[in-house]
Amino acid sequence: MRLHRLEITAFGPFGTTQTVDFDALSTAGLFLLHGPTGAGKTSVLDAVCFALYGSVPGARQAPGTTLRSDHAPAGTLTEVLLDLTVGGRRLEIRRSPAQLRPKKRGGGFTTEKAQSTLREYDPATRAWTGLSRSHQEIGEEITQLLGMSREQFCQVVLLPQGDFARFLRADAEARGRLLGRLFDTRRFAAVEERLAELRRAAAHRVEEGDARLLALAHRMAQAAEGLPAARTPVDGKPGEPGLADAVLGWAAVARTEAHEAADIASVRLAAAEHAEARARAAAGHARDLADRQARHAEALRRREALTARIPERDRDQHALDLALRADRVAPALALRQEADREHAGALAARGSARSLLPPDLAEAPAEQLSTLENRLREDLGGLAAARRAEARAAALAEERTLLEREARADEDALQEANGWLADWEPRRAALQQRIDTAQEAAARAEQLAGRLEPLRHRLAAARRRDSLARTLTEAEERYAAARERRNTAHETWLDLKSRRLRGIAAELAATLADGDPCQVCGSTSHPAPTPTTADHVDRAAEEAAYARYTQADETSRAAERELAGTREALAAARDEVQALASPEASPELSEGQPTVAELTDATEELTARHAEAYALAAQTHAAREALARAEREHEERATAQREAERRVAARTSHRESVERQRAELAEELTRGRGEFATVAEHAGLLERRIALLVDAAGAVRAEELAADRLKKADAQLADAAYRAGFTTPAEAAAALLDEHGRRARQHRLDVWQAEAAAVADRLAEPGVEEAAALPPAEPATADAVHTAAERTLRAAAAGLAAARERVTGLAGLARQAETEVRRLGPLRTEHDRVARLAALTAGTSAENERRMRLEAYVLAARLEQVAAAASARLQRMSSGRYTLVHSDARAGARRSGLGLHVVDAWTGNERDTATLSGGETFFASLALALGLADVVTDEAGGVRLDTLFIDEGFGSLDDQTLDEVLDVLDSLRERDRSVGIVSHVADLRRRIPVQLEVTKDRNGSAVRLRTGGEGLGG
Repeated sequence: MRLHRLEITAFGPFGTTQTVDFDALSTAGLFLLHGPTGAGKTSVLDAVCFALYGSVPGARQAPGTTLRSDHAPAGTLTEVLLDLTVGGRRLEIRRSPAQLRPKKRGGGFTTEKAQSTLREYDPATRAWTGLSRSHQEIGEEITQLLGMSREQFCQVVLLPQGDFARFLRADAEARGRLLGRLFDTRRFAAVEERLAELRRAAAHRVEEGDARLLALAHRMAQAAEGLPAARTPVDGKPGEPGLADAVLGWAAVARTEAHEAADIASVRLAAAEHAEARARAAAGHARDLADRQARHAEALRRREALTARIPERDRDQHALDLALRADRVAPALALRQEADREHAGALAARGSARSLLPPDLAEAPAEQLSTLENRLREDLGGLAAARRAEARAAALAEERTLLEREARADEDALQEANGWLADWEPRRAALQQRIDTAQEAAARAEQLAGRLEPLRHRLAAARRRDSLARTLTEAEERYAAARERRNTAHETWLDLKSRRLRGIAAELAATLADGDPCQVCGSTSHPAPTPTTADHVDRAAEEAAYARYTQADETSRAAERELAGTREALAAARDEVQALASPEASPELSEGQPTVAELTDATEELTARHAEAYALAAQTHAAREALARAEREHEERATAQREAERRVAARTSHRESVERQRAELAEELTRGRGEFATVAEHAGLLERRIALLVDAAGAVRAEELAADRLKKADAQLADAAYRAGFTTPAEAAAALLDEHGRRARQHRLDVWQAEAAAVADRLAEPGVEEAAALPPAEPATADAVHTAAERTLRAAAAGLAAARERVTGLAGLARQAETEVRRLGPLRTEHDRVARLAALTAGTSAENERRMRLEAYVLAARLEQVAAAASARLQRMSSGRYTLVHSDARAGARRSGLGLHVVDAWTGNERDTATLSGGETFFASLALALGLADVVTDEAGGVRLDTLFIDEGFGSLDDQTLDEVLDVLDSLRERDRSVGIVSHVADLRRRIPVQLEVTKDRNGSAVRLRTGGEGLGG
């Protein structure tokens, strides 16, 4: 990276535009940036940092301050332009921060947003090409080209004022944090964390496997309950060594004992089966003897009961014999009963039919009734034509009524259609007016919506602005408190440091021992060591105070960053409120920063007007639909009017035809009705009379036939009773049995016969008589003996089944345990490997003798490179006396790896860098900073840093040391670098001919270039 030109306008102490020609300054390789205190020497470096990264170093941009110059005119905007070459590309960066400017219209100020532009020079066309105006894109591009963040740039390129010794004297932890930021070793910390995670995961998998193995062991212990092995269970915890061997060994013993127990149970079962068979045979014999004795006694009892039922059997047999003879008379008896029922019914029907006839026909024979029926049928046939005429006349009457009803309906439709059509034109005009009004409202709603949306966005921006203003007040308060705590901690640390330095001789004297060389003078005799005073401050107290100051400083910086971010967000919100101003949406609020209440009122008013117009515009579709419906109805009513007029004309001729037909039928109907009201009434009377005559004639003939059949049935019944051996038909009827009675008597006979045969068979069974002669059997006793034998057999069988099940279960669980052990083998191997690597990288294993973490190891290698690069320059600056060396020795209980000592060639001893004097501390820190810059530059991918700046610190050097330091800085030209020294030491003006002088007056600071004491420009 080589700087060419820097333009500063209204920035820091510079009220007007100032130009710095770095090409002219870099020709000599070493140039001086000097001027009185407060003139703005460091502000030049701030401008370079601001141009590259959009912000200045955190220590020089305190909250509550601004980059804008207080000396700048109101109309001049703060701006920084930097022309540089980086990565082989010529770039121009122009940046301006957020700042207040006068309003273009009216009084007051408005906030100008921060702006950035990036251009690139094309050597072929000799023209600048715009690349981007995005803060983010420009920041990413510059960071990628430089290969460094802002913090790294300020540490490597802008060697900061007063911070040289911080890295030199820092403890291992603070030094590690700085190196970690510069070299970005987060990936190595990520490796440590990843290995730790893998170790935890592998340990978890091993513990899960051990837990499953222990669970299997517990299940096997439950299965082996009652065995000797169960009294020596497997004890252990997941992760313990030897757990798998213990489980498998115990499982083998348990399986052997289970097999022995199963063999014993098998022998017991065989003995129980033999005893049960004997008891079962004895119980069967006793039950058989008791059964035969009981059967013999039962047979005797049943034979006595059969003898008592013999009279009943004889009565049933006699009744069945009589019923068998009566069955031959049953058909004739049934025939006579049927004939009697038919005759009685015929007599009742004849009486009922004759009661409906006139008195003169009540006793008329059937022939006379049939003759009268035929005559009435002839009269009914003559009325057929008249009945047809009457039906036609009724149909014509209904048709005439329908025509009259349709005529009235058409007249009503015509009147309604005429009335509706008469009002059509006014109705149509009103509907069209409704459509026009809705369309105008739609246009008005669209216009109001376009004005409403920006106003809503502006209201939201105003609410964010007010919220950020409150947040800014809180952030300022927090920053003020943090800054106060930081200053207090800083003063405390400086006080403790000063007190410790005053008593450093006593501290060094405390470490002296007779015969050991002094760390300061090298003498082995110590005649008067300085005593420790009461107010002496030791190293631990100083370091604790420094840690508190560092913590407070970090807190202050965080509060500062928060405050800056809040200010930027507030400025952006104010810009957004101003940018969203719209005279069309809210003319009274178009300028300035209106309040939220004003914007809310304007938004609500515009919203109400938009809602009113939108509601009216929403009726457009309904109005068009209403007009379309009205037009369709107009067409329908006009059509209905024409159809009604056509139907009225056609109906008149049809009505005349109906009246003519009714007149022609009137004469024929008069003849057919006679003395009756209608032809149908006359015909109905004739039909009823004919029906009565037909029924009466039929009933007379049926009664005569039934009386003849009854006489014949009486004769047949008397003959059948005589042939069956009965004296009278009544005696035969009494002997008849119904089916139920016959079956009941026959069933009783069959049961008696079957019981008699069964008793005879029972008494004839072999062994029954012999069993009756024996003493009574005792089956209960035999059954009790058999039951006890069965219980013993079931217990033996259950014991054998349980033993076999235990053998099977233990075998299955043992196989599962073996499978689990085989599966755990690779997991244990993987866990041991991962755990060893994790412990090694975390610095907790015995192999890592110095307890160095992986990240610390990498940083130690970087620190070793930095120390080597710094020592090359430190030896020249110190005339070969001092060399910086890296130390990985442990400090107390802390881990090692990031120690830094200085080797004094005069004594040959290593000593702490805190023992260096002020001047020695400066050039040692400068050498370390230059070495750090070299290593970080190489780490950044070989990015060339052609321009470096060193800010202050030279006032503590004597002339000889100053010459040696300047020689070292001048030697940087060998790497094609130019070094700018920022200092107000007067002696440097004589030693460095090329100078950039910064002057100050009431109107602001200015710069001018001097070469060999001659001013070349301002």
